[in-house]
Amino acid sequence: MTTIRRFCCNDLLRFSSVNLDHLTETFNMSFYMTYLARWPDYFHVAEGPGNRIMGYIMGKVEGQGESWHGHVTADISDKIYKAYFVDLFLGYVIYRRVLHYYSGEEDGLDMRKALSRDVEKKSIIPLKRSVTPDELEYD
Repeated sequence: MTTIRRFCCNDLLRFSSVNLDHLTETFNMSFYMTYLARWPDYFHVAEGPGNRIMGYIMGKVEGQGESWHGHVTADISDKIYKAYFVDLFLGYVIYRRVLHYYSGEEDGLDMRKALSRDVEKKSIIPLKRSVTPDELEYD
């Protein structure tokens, strides 16, 4: 059985095995604590039998007016619980490429999904060019 609950400070000491995948970007403690303090409603953990952490998701809300949106910062699961190709069925599209976003000079993909309030799907019209991290808007 899986239990979904809010992430708590003690989970920071228990979730390292989930972050061991070489494709998973890990952050420093202050990054996780900022999300936990500012957006606790969008930071959850999945626990399996024996209270083993199976994965976590962290997000935030940002922007103003028409640009107001939710942002999934990390959606991480332990490798033994991964379901390959599930991402193909979530309905996200590539909005733009962010050059040198990750450590090691890796690019990031800004993936978006229009929700019901975006009837005309303006939020997912792909940009024609790549951007750099300094061009991103943060709140």
